[in-house]
Amino acid sequence: MSGDLEPIRGLPEDLPEGERILWQGEPSWWALARWAFHVPKLAVYFGVFAVARGLMQAWSGAALGDAVFASLEVVPLALAALAILSLLAWLNARAAVFTITNRRVVVRFGIALSLTVNLPFNMVRSAGLRLRSGGAGDIALGLEGKRRIAYLHMWPFVRQWRFAHTEPMLRGLPEAAKVAEILAGALVDGGYGVMNAVDVEPRAVVRRAVRTTPRLVPRPE
Repeated sequence: MSGDLEPIRGLPEDLPEGERILWQGEPSWWALARWAFHVPKLAVYFGVFAVARGLMQAWSGAALGDAVFASLEVVPLALAALAILSLLAWLNARAAVFTITNRRVVVRFGIALSLTVNLPFNMVRSAGLRLRSGGAGDIALGLEGKRRIAYLHMWPFVRQWRFAHTEPMLRGLPEAAKVAEILAGALVDGGYGVMNAVDVEPRAVVRRAVRTTPRLVPRPE
């Protein structure tokens, strides 16, 4: 499930006869920073903490300058934490490549050690699209039966909080709806069903043996 040498970008080996790449791309580093590493939320937290710290100093009778200094003391730590998380998001995005062929989904990832996870369509029980702001989004893939992939092994390219039944995720896709359409078409053409994509939980299910045109279901109002 791992590969350091790539005869084809993002793939551990040459494609077998009859298999072809339908789509290949990388996650957006900002989408990873925002939705996987929660950088904006952490920035808000540090901002609130800094203001609260200054107000507490002022409330306790400290001079205005001392209260302001107490707030500003938080800034270096906040900037360091945000910079580290942003760097991790950028490195993860730079190392990752998502590939959809007419037979499988392949996820290559890993900063220090490059790993590749192959997900043949016959392993995929369900798939769902969650759209986020700006057209970005994630596609989670539920696996059949007892097939398991370690949660920490694939993080951040897994659906959060699914420890017992890990769901690999194409996370931080810049044009998620377009990728969902391609995946849905590949599943239908391969005889595995259709992916109805919605941008809210719960995720849509791939219904086997259902032959229909791939489509995106509008977001419920």
